Amino acid sequence: MCHASCITFGAVNLYPEEVKGKRIIEVGSQDVNGSLRPIIESWKPAEYIGVDLVEGSGVDVICDAEEIVERFGRESFDVVISTEVLEHVRDWRKVLSNIKNICRPGGVILITTRSQGFVYHPAPTDFWRYEIEDMAFCLRDCEVLVLNKDTEHPGVFVKAKKPKHFSEQDLSSHHLYSMVVGQKVVQLTDKDYRSFHFKKLILRAKLTGFTNRLRKLVLSIINLEGA
Repeated sequence: MCHASCITFGAVNLYPEEVKGKRIIEVGSQDVNGSLRPIIESWKPAEYIGVDLVEGSGVDVICDAEEIVERFGRESFDVVISTEVLEHVRDWRKVLSNIKNICRPGGVILITTRSQGFVYHPAPTDFWRYEIEDMAFCLRDCEVLVLNKDTEHPGVFVKAKKPKHFSEQDLSSHHLYSMVVGQKVVQLTDKDYRSFHFKKLILRAKLTGFTNRLRKLVLSIINLEGA
């Protein structure tokens, strides 16, 4: 899952020498709005594995992001790519931990995700928003090489290197902004999904979807009449 600005970030900040002959995994690889994969594969990796929850273009293995370490083993890949995924997983700590732990020491981690101000987009879920300071804190156990805001839409891009002597940091107390409750929280509870804020968020998303479908229908009718 990707779009133009995150493809550009990956293309500019990953290098052929980091990829050639190496094992690559993409976590959340279904090609919805574009993909880094064609660029990465042109640099001749030894292997490129795309994992996602469902079948689709760019998906080689169906696997939950919370289970990738169990599926593939620790320190199995030289490059770990995750574009536009972290906002969609409820247990972000587990998924981020897996991304770190599936990467080999000295390997590269590339992540893009959304920040506050980006529209609610359940696909099928949408939980979190990350800022520059969140990514700096959450990846402080790695060497952060590049940490940028997305200049096109609210979002954050990061490239990090896993150190040779990796010691994973505890993120259990970190507060992260959640779309579900509209504020920073340590974690979500089932009660949060019954809140007025979340119900209003869902209603707004449904109304937006209905409006978009109606607009497309009107445009198609106009086009037919003009033909």
